[in-house]
Amino acid sequence: MKKFKKIAAAGAAVLTVGVMAVTAFAASDYKTPAEIVAGLTGKSVESVTAEKTESGKTYGTIANDAGKLEEFKSKILENKKAVLDERVAEGQITREKADAILAAIEQNQQNCDGKGSGACGMGQGLGFGAGRGAGKGNSQCAGNACGSCLA
Repeated sequence: MKKFKKIAAAGAAVLTVGVMAVTAFAASDYKTPAEIVAGLTGKSVESVTAEKTESGKTYGTIANDAGKLEEFKSKILENKKAVLDERVAEGQITREKADAILAAIEQNQQNCDGKGSGACGMGQGLGFGAGRGAGKGNSQCAGNACGSCLA
């Protein structure tokens, strides 16, 4: 009986930690730039998307207008790193190529004022859409700022 209680207690502890980890991960794991802006500004994803569509603003501009540009850039960088790490793990790109892409993104973010077009991902398919092939994706950026690359 004591052994069963120990196993049950250990199982409950593991389950509790697992649930807390999943909840914490889910709460901070934004998948798209719209979700990032919504989370940072307290707006709904739908209202952020509508604002982008109606005003022609980028998500970076919307975040900047809300005083959240630095947080937005940080979250975008986290997401890009995760995509790169996943692609390296899947063998789609090399670690060296991923590091070069990441360095380019970080350089672009240094020039970012959240106002306009920009370069990101070096055309490597690091958009947040369905593109997952070598060099294919939804990242169609040009220039040297970051507004549109921060979507």
